[in-house]
Amino acid sequence: MNVTFWGTRGSIATPGPETAAYGGDTSCVAIAGIDPEHLVILDAGTGIRRLGSEIGPRVRRIDLLLSHLHLDHIVGLGFFAPLFRPDVAVSVWAPPSTTPLLERLGRYLSPPLFPVRLRDLACELELRDAPEEPVVRGAFTIRAVPVIHPDTAVGYRVEAGGHVIAYLPDHEPALGPSFPFEMTWTSGATIALDADLLIHDGQYAPDEYTERVGWGHSSTLDAVAFAELTRARALALFHHDPWHDDSRVAHMTREAQAATGAVTVTAARQGATVTLGERRASVPAP
Repeated sequence: MNVTFWGTRGSIATPGPETAAYGGDTSCVAIAGIDPEHLVILDAGTGIRRLGSEIGPRVRRIDLLLSHLHLDHIVGLGFFAPLFRPDVAVSVWAPPSTTPLLERLGRYLSPPLFPVRLRDLACELELRDAPEEPVVRGAFTIRAVPVIHPDTAVGYRVEAGGHVIAYLPDHEPALGPSFPFEMTWTSGATIALDADLLIHDGQYAPDEYTERVGWGHSSTLDAVAFAELTRARALALFHHDPWHDDSRVAHMTREAQAATGAVTVTAARQGATVTLGERRASVPAP
């Protein structure tokens, strides 16, 4: 599998020279497998616009997995070009709710916030609840579990060809009296277990997190502890804080690397591609 980061920033897009190295677009990750007609996409932040412009005519099936419906994770949806192609089938997955997904997404994709409604899209659109049990989609097996974050949010486990990607972009596993907990008591641990690549919230430095407990995000060192607990092979710190420029992200990443010898740690960089092969992740250095 090839995993490409199209958006790595959290909360709000922050384009500019001070964020050029790690990226200013909000969450969006694409996973390409052996079938050139099928693509799995994680979240629809501002990064999905550029991804959509790069998707060629061979892609006919897309599974778009939304971790939650906070605006920074769906704001790019209306600018995703394949939604306007009648030859593409798009399945959008999101955390279950008593309110239908059509209504929840429609609050954004409708006037006065957006001029195009979901019903006006040209693609073959399917809206589904994130799967609590493994679901096979082409060459991929997908599973979701609820995680600690304000409002309803999930993390995803995507498997293909013997390789595992775990995606927990907005996650606060350390919320509680002590951390790390036992595996069975730790939010999101079951889907991250033995992942070749763990893409995990690392928004805060440890000193920042102490003032933001309960906000739904992790410190870089808690992300490392989570990766070690779940025996992840590689950790990509994700959801970079909008107030952190490239030098700050690089410094936090070095601190995280120094805290572990068991996990390969890097910071997710917009435009970087991670190739999974032979049960290992080849991760670009920061």
